[in-house]
Amino acid sequence: MSCPHCAPEPEPKSQSSVATLHPRVVLIGNPNVGKSCVFNGATGLRQEIRNAPGTTVELREGEWRAAGVTLLDLPGTYSLLATSPDEQVAVDALSGDLVGAVDLAVVLLDSTSISRSLYLLGQVAQTGTAAVGVLTMCDVAKENGQEIDADTLANAVGIPIVAVDPRKDAANLAEAVAEAVRAQPHVTGLTHTHDVGNPLEQAEELFSWVADIRERLGGAPAALEPTRSDTIDRVLLHPWVGIPVFGALMWLLFQLATSIAAPVMEWAEGLISGPVTDWTVALLDVLGASGGMLEGLLVDGILAGVGVVLSFVPLMAIMFLAIAILDDSGYLARAAFVADRAMRSIGLDGRAILPLIVGFGCNLPALAATRTLPDARQRIITTMLIPYTSCAARLTVYILLATVFFPKHAGTVIFLMYVISVLLVILAGLVLRRFMGAGQNTQPLLLALPAYQMPRLKELGRMTWMRTWGFVRGAGKVIVITLTVVWGLMAVPVSGEHSFGDVPVKESAYGATAEAISPVFAPAGFGNWQSSAALITGFVAKEVVVGSFAQSFAVEEPDDAADPGTLGDKLGAAFEESSGGHAGAAAVAFMIFVLAYTPCLATVAEQKNVIGWKLTGAMVGTQLVVAWLLAVGTFQLLRLFW
Repeated sequence: MSCPHCAPEPEPKSQSSVATLHPRVVLIGNPNVGKSCVFNGATGLRQEIRNAPGTTVELREGEWRAAGVTLLDLPGTYSLLATSPDEQVAVDALSGDLVGAVDLAVVLLDSTSISRSLYLLGQVAQTGTAAVGVLTMCDVAKENGQEIDADTLANAVGIPIVAVDPRKDAANLAEAVAEAVRAQPHVTGLTHTHDVGNPLEQAEELFSWVADIRERLGGAPAALEPTRSDTIDRVLLHPWVGIPVFGALMWLLFQLATSIAAPVMEWAEGLISGPVTDWTVALLDVLGASGGMLEGLLVDGILAGVGVVLSFVPLMAIMFLAIAILDDSGYLARAAFVADRAMRSIGLDGRAILPLIVGFGCNLPALAATRTLPDARQRIITTMLIPYTSCAARLTVYILLATVFFPKHAGTVIFLMYVISVLLVILAGLVLRRFMGAGQNTQPLLLALPAYQMPRLKELGRMTWMRTWGFVRGAGKVIVITLTVVWGLMAVPVSGEHSFGDVPVKESAYGATAEAISPVFAPAGFGNWQSSAALITGFVAKEVVVGSFAQSFAVEEPDDAADPGTLGDKLGAAFEESSGGHAGAAAVAFMIFVLAYTPCLATVAEQKNVIGWKLTGAMVGTQLVVAWLLAVGTFQLLRLFW
């Protein structure tokens, strides 16, 4: 094929670079063109999620058995002119700096926006990487009168082009990829520099090449009639309709994370604390090992941790499924546009609104929802803001203290805690915007809105399972190990008056630790060991704070936090003493601390999965310091009036 821009084809890669047991193939394309569908369909459950080396950018790698290759799913990008960490990861992967030499690039081409996709294919070609094209969205393009013939396109660009429906089986793609790994096809008509540098020098050639390919495909399409998606968007993106619809969907997500998931969570935890625990005790009894340290380790340590993990599984699965439905249907991108103006006030764009709203139901699925954010910087900042959204688990603590100390104004106090939560999110966002550069990018939000479509059940099930199992495998280990350590501290006596495993809380290593740190909270008005112990257990899970108070005061835990009974009397007396007669001020300070410090151990584990241990550790330390300063400031101010 002759072309004024043609250059000699590059030498094929050496046989040693491709004749390996697992050739490395990268999957690259614009956002919302079916890349994840292709990856999931190719690898099934034979995949793992990890961060790119030295970044918080998520990568997925899996074994594609049908093609005999290792497939790496790169972040969605419109260009190799990197303007974000995610795009830089794609550049580094193609250059071989990220994961080693790449044997083949599988480039997804959107039939409804072929020029934009060809631009990315051309940039990949200019790096000297062998490539195969995958033509997607063919059905939508046909409906819109933009049908692209795969064979014509293949002849024009000089590489195999396979038309697939990512929502269905694409076995013919595996065949083409396996053959391309051997043949190493390169795009024709472009200079292959093996370097993504000097982009401006290559731009003129690239745009001319794209124009030439479009002409061979039949030139620009005629004016198009509005599509079904266009018609729907006129309603859902209209300010007077779109915002209420968006609010209703966010309310539904909030309900899923609270009232709807709660009964299933209780059943899951009850399965472990009930039948499984009973069976374990019975088995130990048969083996003659009941009532000892082994039973305490298994029941109060390991099984308690497993129960916590299992109780979160239904919640995570429900939220992952709900978010996947919004994403797969095409609405998630629209939600970002609706919320964009409000989110820019704190240095983020509209895509960050979903995790923050979900956070008021539960911080854990909110952190998981940050994975839908395509920009690594936004993921980090949003992950830092989510802990300040007051989750439902904190509500039990608010109800207990508000009922005990402000019985006539409990509802108002609880409402004000949520107002404070929103203010903390805004203030933290403004601080991060100033010191972390969150607001330096003033470019408008540009997203390619995918066509509305019916979510695919198979794909939804696969993604829900993969994400849920990732939580169990990652966060589950941390939770079980930590709760086992807590059991050990509560079982170890600090004096010779008690035996291991049979010791009051105050006389255990756990109680001694709480006693030791209680002076730290004296300036906040709740410097008693019972409060310190409750905050320690609250680090594991906020919903056990009420139970910890009951255990420390040696009273029965109330069935309803709004009716504390004896616990309320004990709690009131303890706060009255520790605050020097300013119990109400101390109670507010305690609630502020509960709101602002680390939500729970499960969220810490999920934060680690999202941004790594280094940033997570810094976040936990910052949250503790901020919570202490807010609690002390609140108490010292309110005690002047109480």
